[in-house]
Amino acid sequence: MKYNAKHPLLTGALFLTLAGFFSRFIGFFYKIFLSRVIGAEGMGIYQLVFPVYAFAFSLSAAGIQTGISRCCASSLAAGDSRKTKGFFLAGTGISLAISLICTGIIVRYAEVISLHILKEQRCAPLLHLIAFSLPAGTLHTCINAWYFSSKRTLIPSATQLLEQLVRVGASWMIYLIFIQQGMEPTPLLAAGGVLAGEIVSGLLSSICILLDFQKTAAGRTDLPLLSLCGRQLVKLSAPLTANRILLNLLQSAEAIMIPARLQIAGLSSSQALSVYGILTGMALPFILFPSAITSAVSTMLLPSVAGDQAAGNHQKIQEATEKTIKYCLLLGILCAGVFFTFGPSLGTMIYHNEDAGVFLRMLSFLCPFLYLTSTLSSILNGLGHTGLSFLQNAAGLLIRILFAVFAIPRYGIQGYLIGLLISQIVMFLLNLYFLSKSIPIFIASIQWIFLPLAALLISCTTGKAVLGFLRQGTQFPAIICLMPGICISGLLYFLLLTAMGIVKTS
Repeated sequence: MKYNAKHPLLTGALFLTLAGFFSRFIGFFYKIFLSRVIGAEGMGIYQLVFPVYAFAFSLSAAGIQTGISRCCASSLAAGDSRKTKGFFLAGTGISLAISLICTGIIVRYAEVISLHILKEQRCAPLLHLIAFSLPAGTLHTCINAWYFSSKRTLIPSATQLLEQLVRVGASWMIYLIFIQQGMEPTPLLAAGGVLAGEIVSGLLSSICILLDFQKTAAGRTDLPLLSLCGRQLVKLSAPLTANRILLNLLQSAEAIMIPARLQIAGLSSSQALSVYGILTGMALPFILFPSAITSAVSTMLLPSVAGDQAAGNHQKIQEATEKTIKYCLLLGILCAGVFFTFGPSLGTMIYHNEDAGVFLRMLSFLCPFLYLTSTLSSILNGLGHTGLSFLQNAAGLLIRILFAVFAIPRYGIQGYLIGLLISQIVMFLLNLYFLSKSIPIFIASIQWIFLPLAALLISCTTGKAVLGFLRQGTQFPAIICLMPGICISGLLYFLLLTAMGIVKTS
């Protein structure tokens, strides 16, 4: 098992970024396919089951995944490969056992959950299918944590991409079966895709790690060692799991509450589910698309920071934190400008839905704060401050729930979107405050915020002018005219930042 590599964080983040980008690229067109096939209401029903899945997954793997990654990284830094393997085996065994119990409960009580918790009986068949993906997803997650701890991301990146390909392919095949049988496509085709993707990626990652164990001279792991590693993992992951469960309870309450409060605002059940589907199934995936980069960096930061902390390399942690803030701000500012400028056109041209474009423009202000909070939270977790990470996430969720309860009935979905922005700002400020207590952080506001904003204004104005010229002066389809406008905006922004010396190419 090789731990030392020439730039493991950058190399690992690059693999994950590429896999994340291609996965999101495929997923982007997949969401377009789903929106056309099952409609906005179907998207709303499909999205409604994920709080239940996320809760079960948090109970099964979320905390233990972080525990495996952190404990294995620390053991590797200490040169104890035998204990590293013990942490992985103990954590995976615990996770799988919990996931099997959760699967049985969801399958047994799917109708009750759908009728009395989700308030939508059509969710029951989806829950049956998605529940069976839990064990495979849990195994896949634990194996990824093992590879992340040693900063090896090729296998996790490959399985992530494969999972997305299988998910889309399976959904397409189920869709063809529906059409062949003369049946109207339902959200079941999306749930079936989730199940197929998790099973295939779980099997592939299991084969890879078994081959890896055969090549690794880590020694045998006996029962006393597994017991010791299991106790240490439970001690570390129990508060993490509790935090994730509490957060998922709040997220579930939020997700269930939005359609219900929209009905109080005057929408019918079908209209409320459609608005919820447009927001979560169409607009938010656009906003989250660039986070393939920040998600990759976040995944690699946790074990890297844990290893640097164990080795006493506090200077490296400070440098990583400051670079993370800088480049997340630069990316977030660009994405905010692009979605604000081109959001209405994107919603209309891609989804044929004006509301999706309106939501995109409103959600554009989230980008800088959304991308920053994910990476800064990962640094906090890497430093072992999981309780602080939980507090800022809980604060953000409570703000969103309050806006869902009080603002949606009066202002509709726009009231919730304002709460979403406020919650992200609060979470970012809390993250920054908590981190500054452990790490001295310097933020160059002129170079990282004000000059990029000036570059953004110039680049997006130019891109918008290019779009207008192409639409009026050519016969190209609208989507073909849109792409050059967006690309020119991004390229000009990058060139201006390079000319200012903010982004260095060497």
